[in-house]
Amino acid sequence: MTDKVKYSPYQMPTGGWGSVKSLATNAMQQRAARAIPSLLKDHNKTGGYMCTSCAWAKPKKAHLAEFCENGAKATFWDLTAKRTTPDFFAQHTVAELLQWSDYELENQGRLTHPLRYDPVTDKYSEVGWPEAFADIGAKLKQYDRKSVVFYASGRASLETSYMYQLLARLYGNNNLPDSSNMCHETTSVALPQSIGTPVGTVLLEDYQHTDCILSFGQNVGTNAPRLLHSLQEVRERGVPIVVFNPLKERGWQEFVNPQRASQMIPNRPTEIATQYYQVNAGGDIAAMIGMAKFLFDWDEDAKAAGQERVIDEIFITEHTTGFGEFEAHVRNTSWRDILDACGLPKAAIEAAAQTYAKARSVMALYGMGLTQHRHGVSNVQMLVNLLLMRGNIGRPGAGICPVRGHSNVQGQRTVGIAEKTKLVPLDRLAKQYAFEPPREDGLNTVEACEAIVRGEINAFISLGGNFVRAIPERELMEQKWRHLDLSVQIATKLNRSHLVTAATTYILPTLVRTEIDEQATGPQIVTMEDSTTCIHASRGKFAPASDVLRSEPDIVAQIAKHALENNPTVPWDEWVGNYALVRDAIEATYPEQFRDFNKRLDIPGGFARPVPARHRQWETETGKASFIVPKSLCSSFAQGAGDDVLRLVTLRSNDQFNTTVYGFDDRLRGIRGSRMIVMMNPNDRVRLGITKGGDARLTTAVDDGVTRTIVLKVIDYDVPTGTCAAYYPECNSLIPLWHYAEESKTPAAKSVPVLAAPA
Repeated sequence: MTDKVKYSPYQMPTGGWGSVKSLATNAMQQRAARAIPSLLKDHNKTGGYMCTSCAWAKPKKAHLAEFCENGAKATFWDLTAKRTTPDFFAQHTVAELLQWSDYELENQGRLTHPLRYDPVTDKYSEVGWPEAFADIGAKLKQYDRKSVVFYASGRASLETSYMYQLLARLYGNNNLPDSSNMCHETTSVALPQSIGTPVGTVLLEDYQHTDCILSFGQNVGTNAPRLLHSLQEVRERGVPIVVFNPLKERGWQEFVNPQRASQMIPNRPTEIATQYYQVNAGGDIAAMIGMAKFLFDWDEDAKAAGQERVIDEIFITEHTTGFGEFEAHVRNTSWRDILDACGLPKAAIEAAAQTYAKARSVMALYGMGLTQHRHGVSNVQMLVNLLLMRGNIGRPGAGICPVRGHSNVQGQRTVGIAEKTKLVPLDRLAKQYAFEPPREDGLNTVEACEAIVRGEINAFISLGGNFVRAIPERELMEQKWRHLDLSVQIATKLNRSHLVTAATTYILPTLVRTEIDEQATGPQIVTMEDSTTCIHASRGKFAPASDVLRSEPDIVAQIAKHALENNPTVPWDEWVGNYALVRDAIEATYPEQFRDFNKRLDIPGGFARPVPARHRQWETETGKASFIVPKSLCSSFAQGAGDDVLRLVTLRSNDQFNTTVYGFDDRLRGIRGSRMIVMMNPNDRVRLGITKGGDARLTTAVDDGVTRTIVLKVIDYDVPTGTCAAYYPECNSLIPLWHYAEESKTPAAKSVPVLAAPA
């Protein structure tokens, strides 16, 4: 596809007619126009269904259209009229399908029947549900309990996730890696050390009270477009929004609300970011240290002049520890080092600090541009430090706001999908289900990959997702994956992970959230948690894509019944017949978090789980919030690696959600026709001898005995010198398995060291 690429900078705002046209085109391509009335009536609304795309919050008073471009696309793809039937697999070998693109595979439509791979014919063929469950159960009984992995993608409901984690622990391990390991695990490590909670402190209503928003490493236009409604309302109150991001993303620049005729007809946008700083990839800590230096200097001047302090000394004294060490570190850091690391002029940092210092209630939101670095934990903790300096956690309109990705990725961790035993109430589970849970930590995503490479894993159960495509070190992982004895893929559509087969491979097709889930007691309700810890109910509204499909809770229960010894305290069949009983079980395990669970399902805007830090209650070792000195000015790989080494940022297009690719156009960046491109500063391209519009060979710049390389079309783009950007998951092959965030082991996909040369 590289010869077909076209690039012209996109000058239109986010949203607006471009978004409307994209939705109409996508609905027609998927033959899913029947979903449009329900999008308006039911999507993200009380009594309706919750979006299967991003995890952003749902307001108490819903907008007319409470969906975004990507959410609508996800719904159209879920409700597509296209079907991937056993006849399709009879016509295509796995070897042939491996040559297809991600888009072509998923664009075949919904899977309709359970399938088993036949290595003799190299094809999938239909298998009966009883036969599949019996074989999977028999195999699981034979394995060493530590040699099985139970992976969970972020789309599974709270009910399914709770059952799944119980299946794993009853089976005998805590090998429960999930998609959070690949994105916000860094948050889950950093925030407890700083403020005593693994989640953010901001609620949706805080946007009505904030005086300033800081954003680091987050592309709102692609990754959480519904957040633009709140940001627009914030801007209309005159509130400044300060953005730090290597790329200038259209979502942060201009937005036309498709629900406002006064904006749509004249195409009159709202400016979102009032200050925009293109920091070097990995340079965020330095930028924040620079802001802190200004705050300390101004506070010293104010104190000497008898004026109001810039630093919230009362809050710091009463609620924090480590401030002295942090202050000394900031004051002792030189401006030369700061500016070299962040790539910004000193005046820009001063302007950002002035905006922050003038505001009373400030919230900071961030995405994987902070979490996916070698020092990602320090990234997040430095942002918390900045907030703590002025008491900006624990009051209305202020707080820390990690913007999560998948629709229930945070919620599944809440109900036990976690490899770390300290995060799960094992004693309560032991009493509730009369068994002794395994007490040894399990494998996270990177550790599961490492164990597969070492040949220590026999079976991999995947509750959704496209694991093989999403992880780093793709070539090696695909090679080693084929040595597994069993791969079970619970899925809605065909993807590459289904084609990298084990000795025995099953594809078990399941319902989607928008479909009616009819069980013994009637249509069922499922629940999920959004980025702000609010719990929402979801009711399917559409007929299933196939009469043969089973729900995720049913599939999990059937695997459990065939793989485990009978435990009369675990009512698998009753749970499948009535999901309300699963919610009762969740409440029994987590009474503080899910009080009156079934009674609170339909609270508009969801009900919020308690987060002590919202009330300045710090569940840390000291009982106070902690200032933590960052490990480095640069969160990326070591500085001084050489001028020829670029920092590669991998990212999504606006025509994509995670590994699901809806097309080959990235409208908001003006790139069309191909995903095999690299965005590069023109000065870097010229310096490296690459012709304008030419091809570049990117090679990972590490010396570990492995050659990782890819050829991409070069696009001259507005990125900082020394930074380049290309698409995920295509460039995952350049990321070494060991290149991850210290402490969290989140793949460091936002700063991969690469060499670029003419191809």
